[in-house]
This record gives sequence, C-alpha cells and structure tokens, in this order.
Amino acid sequence: MGTLADATPPIALGALDGRYRAVVAPLVDHLSEAALNRERVAVEIEWLIHLTDAGVVPGVRALTADEQAQLRDVVTHFGPADVAELAAIERETVHDVKAVEYFLKDRLTRIAPDESDSGLAELIHFCCTSEDINNLAYALMIRGAITAVWLPKATAVADQIAQLAHALADVPLLAHTHGQPATPTTMGKELAVLAHRLRRQLARIGRQEYLGKLNGATGTYGAHLAAVPDADWPAISRAFVADRLGLTWNPLTTQIESHDWQAELYADVARFNRILHNLATDVWTYISMGYFAQVRGQGTVGSSTMPHKVNPIRFENAEANLEVSNALLDVLAATLVTSRLQRDLTDSSMQRNVGTALGHSLLALDNIARGLAGLDAVPAAMARDLDANWEVLGEPIQSAMRALGARGVAGMENPYERLKELTRGRRIGQAELVEFVRGLGLPAAVEERLAGMTPQSYVGLAPHLVRDYLRAEVGGQDPADQTL
Repeated sequence: MGTLADATPPIALGALDGRYRAVVAPLVDHLSEAALNRERVAVEIEWLIHLTDAGVVPGVRALTADEQAQLRDVVTHFGPADVAELAAIERETVHDVKAVEYFLKDRLTRIAPDESDSGLAELIHFCCTSEDINNLAYALMIRGAITAVWLPKATAVADQIAQLAHALADVPLLAHTHGQPATPTTMGKELAVLAHRLRRQLARIGRQEYLGKLNGATGTYGAHLAAVPDADWPAISRAFVADRLGLTWNPLTTQIESHDWQAELYADVARFNRILHNLATDVWTYISMGYFAQVRGQGTVGSSTMPHKVNPIRFENAEANLEVSNALLDVLAATLVTSRLQRDLTDSSMQRNVGTALGHSLLALDNIARGLAGLDAVPAAMARDLDANWEVLGEPIQSAMRALGARGVAGMENPYERLKELTRGRRIGQAELVEFVRGLGLPAAVEERLAGMTPQSYVGLAPHLVRDYLRAEVGGQDPADQTL
C-alpha cells in the first residue's frame, strides 16, 4: 500500500504550505529556497557587472548594455525550469552556491559565445566565498519580504484598529484593572492605546537597516589583494553593497556578515507580535463580556453542537500563530548573533526558517483583520456594566474633596477613608451616591457637578485623546511618534 508521502502532487508537511497556503503565498517570492537561489543569481550577476564596469581586473572588457540586460533577464524570468536546472547541478556539486556559479557560466557562454570572451566567466564568483553571496541574497530577500509583504499588511491592520478606535472614541467602557471594575474609559481609547503601540513598532521596523558584506573568506580581502593588488577593494566592496544593491555596507566581519541587523529586526517584529497578541486576548475578552458581537461576514459554523455560538476563532487562531512566530523569531535572534571563531554553519540552517517565522505572523495578521471586520460594538452591554458599578465614582468624589481640602475648605477631612467606607466590598447605586455627595457640605457648584456625574460620563479626556493623538487615515502615524 502506498503512503501519503508518495502522493502526487506532494502533500504539504506544514500548515503554511497546506491549509494556509493562500494567505502566506506572497512570501514565497521572497523567502523560499527558490527565491534564495534567484537572489544568489542576482548578486552574482551584479558582481560580474560591477567588476567589469569598474575595470577592476586589467585586460577584461566591460559587458555591453545588451549583455547586461540579457544577464538581468535571467533573474527577471527565473522560474521552475531554472529551479530544476539548479537542483540538477547541485546534485553533482553537492554545493548550492557552486551550482549557481556553474549555472551562470553556462548562461554567460550563451550570451557572449565568442572564444575571446571565455575569460569573462572567471569573474563569476570572483574572489568570493559562499557567504559573500549568501549574506547579500538573504538581505535582499528579507528586505523584500518585510517591505513588500509583511509591513504593508501589518500597517493595514494597525490602521484598521485605529479606525475602529475613532469610531468608538465616545463609547463608554467600564475598565477592569486586575480584573476588577475600575475607572471608566471608552472602548475607542483602549483600542487607540494598542494602535499607538503597534505603530511605534512599525516605525522602528520601517527604519531597519539591511547590512551586507563582500570581503572574502575571513573578511580580509586576502584573495582580492592577491589577484589585483592595486585595487581599492574596500571601496569596490562598499560601492557594490551600498550603491548597486542598496544595502548598508558592513566593513568589519569574519567570513560571515554578523547578522546583528537580523536579530534587531526579529526582536522588533516579535515585539509587534506580542502587542498584537495583547489585542487578540483583549478583544476575545470583550467578546466574552458581550461588548462586541460577531455578526458580520463570519460565514462560519461557530460550534459543531451549539448552534447559538459564534466562536472568536479568528483571534484564537491569531494567538496561536503569533506564539509560533515568536518562538521562531526569538531563536533566530538568539542564534544568529553567534558564530564559532570565523565561521560555522548554524546560521545557514537557521536562516531557512525566516519564512516560516514571518509566515505565521502574516497568518495572524490576516486572522486579526478578518476578526475585526466581523465585529459590531454593543454599547448597551457596556452601559449595563457601567450602571451596575456606581462605586467607581468614589474616585472623582474623593479627588474633588482632596482639592477642596487643600484649599482650606472645611469638612473635607479623610476623603479617601470616607469613600472607602461607602464603597468597598459593597454595591451602591445612584441614590446612595447622590445622598452621600449632598451630605458633604461641598460648594454648590461642585456639589451639582458631582451629583450629576454618572459612570457613563466619567471618562475624562478619553475621546479627546483618541482624536488628538491617533490618526485614523491609512498609513497614518500618531502625532506622538513625530518626536521619536
């Protein structure tokens, strides 16, 4: 009997390439093994063009504009046939980067077939160790994945939260500090806090540097200098990495680029994930309290046995995927910054998990977006809880008494203790609170203000904080971020 492992087409081992393939597919163009080979090809081609353009090696002609265009077309049209060809070459070389070198030598022979040009092929992978190519390929891949796929999706979700915050800026909400009824706020302000936190992390990620190096087997330009001793190799390397590839040049490395920038990036993405996880658990809790109803665009069976239920599965799915993503991001950040002496290969195996780490984060973002889109606020449920907790007004009353006592108004002694006696461990209603206020001997204006206060009206500046400090438009930044 055959096994599932023998099925055609092949069955995916993991959820990202199986059940959730459609959501994470955009990352395949950046972080798959095929994408890695395509970027290796791109780096090798650009290095060849860079060397010949600059006339680094005496006696070697520059490539013509047409030849350069044909070489770059190899990258532009890189597809399944090229992937298969590289795999076949690698089975012979048993070395992935060497396979790329032979692949390109074959292409260059087709593009420049003249016998006199045969020496051009020797400048493919010239003076390079594999890591010279790999570190640049990974930097290009990760930059593309972040800027073209992950960051736009994360920004859209942060904007979606900000827009919901503005829509609910005026909806009063009973806060729960330590799980206990506390000073009221608004639902919009609580969501605004999360949107603001997420946007701060996105701003950090948007400023990320992507470093690269090209300096040989131990970072000394030894082979370069031996081959062409009169060239300014650090300047050539810097121009290639910074000007031609658009990366930040790292001048001091061992055989490998140190990967510190990757650790910094993964820490920031993980921190964003953790804040998003906080949003998922908070919204899940608000749903359980009846403050949100899941009524729009669900199209799901909530429970297999209980037809009344619409489970908050989008937020639960997001939690799980954020936790998987962070486990990978954390181990990537911890492992990649260390390499034994001048080189070991733990980073090679580790970096192959970057796509999985970002894939689970992308899947969580998709679930959060879909979950938020299916929510309707239920102000009546929030109002019921506020109306059942008049004791939260003990705070403003005792604060007003403190202010009056500080000004010398008589009868304002021990305000905290008096409110504690009235409210702690017992429920009071409007009538008891108003009676207490009327009996304090407050100045008339203060008495009327406090007697007219309700839990619903005691939200401070919450609505204004949303409108003043959180932009709702797509791609908006918080005004507070302008000083960061």
